[in-house]
Amino acid sequence: MFDWIKAAIMGVVEGITEFLPISSTGHLIVTSDLLKFTGSDTFEIVIQLGGVLAVLVFYFRDILKQAQGLTTSREVRRFWASIIVAVLPAVTLAFFFKDQIQKYLFNSTTVAISLIVGGIVLWIIESLPRRETTRETTEITFTQALIVGLAQICSLIPGVSRSASTIMGGMLSGMSRSAATGFSFYLSIPVLGGASLYSLVKDLEHLGNAGAGNIMIGLLVSFATSLLAIGWLLKFISKHNFKGFAIYRIVAGVVILVLAATGVISHTRA
Repeated sequence: MFDWIKAAIMGVVEGITEFLPISSTGHLIVTSDLLKFTGSDTFEIVIQLGGVLAVLVFYFRDILKQAQGLTTSREVRRFWASIIVAVLPAVTLAFFFKDQIQKYLFNSTTVAISLIVGGIVLWIIESLPRRETTRETTEITFTQALIVGLAQICSLIPGVSRSASTIMGGMLSGMSRSAATGFSFYLSIPVLGGASLYSLVKDLEHLGNAGAGNIMIGLLVSFATSLLAIGWLLKFISKHNFKGFAIYRIVAGVVILVLAATGVISHTRA
């Protein structure tokens, strides 16, 4: 299979899984193993920029309106301050432990276990009685933002899912399902954008391993599929809960364990 086709498949996987609570990193690890895709780890991080661009396009009018009111609206300033509060915990830990996390946790076994455990947790949280105190993203408090930020730390483990941890953290803090999901989308802008740009600069000399053309294909495909995934998820959660994703995670985790046990995919990442 040509590398550009593999890059496109990786872009599709990234775009679909980045904003659904099923772990994009975990799916990319397993997919790259199945495809024998030899691109650098930076490839998988850089194509996340497609998801960031999708969020910017999807929320363009709202973001433009907020930018215009940044100096005059206390509500807008408080909202973006809450984004900063939610970003700091995971970003701080990632800065100090990124290499260790990639060395010891980026493997199919970790992904499988994280998917299964995360699926169980997702089901439990959705089954708990909840009192929704916040229905709009602009009404999120700093306490709620901090809870989301602390929950996001779990997503440093591949297979947990940034989307799942932030949405579930938001729901546990009193946000409605739609408010927690919207906040998770906005949170992806500095988190994914920052991680992608940092990796791009830090690993610039190794990008040739993946090929500039492959990276561009992966990024563009990721953008297109992310845009579709964002719109679909917002419509889906208006009528459904996340229990279907919990079931998917558990099944996917079991399948990955079986594939690893039978040698179809490796336990550890080369």
